[in-house]
Amino acid sequence: MAILQCLHTAILVSDLSKAQAFYGGILGLEESSDRAFNFPGMWYQVGNYQIHLIQQPNFANSVINEAKWGRNPHLALATDHLASIKAKLQDHNYPVQMSASGRKALFTQDPDGNIIEISQV
Repeated sequence: MAILQCLHTAILVSDLSKAQAFYGGILGLEESSDRAFNFPGMWYQVGNYQIHLIQQPNFANSVINEAKWGRNPHLALATDHLASIKAKLQDHNYPVQMSASGRKALFTQDPDGNIIEISQV
């Protein structure tokens, strides 16, 4: 059986500057200078993996269901700074939903409604 590893994940956004303010400014991800592929958009490095933001101006997210954020397809990130990220999200009026299971995790949405889970390891 082959062992697979994640190289990158792609997220559709309607505005790269708003996405950059969210992923870089609020979540604190660093833009990658070593892109896995030479595709347009923005790339962020997260450990050994990359997040590729692809601009699609007419994108409409169809998976949003506020009651079940954790069950919809979503990007999950780990941090040791959950409280400070939560405060930044709230300061910028992003919705925050704490994990219903009691674990140290929150769910939010980026400017385009993509669901982001942020868990404290």
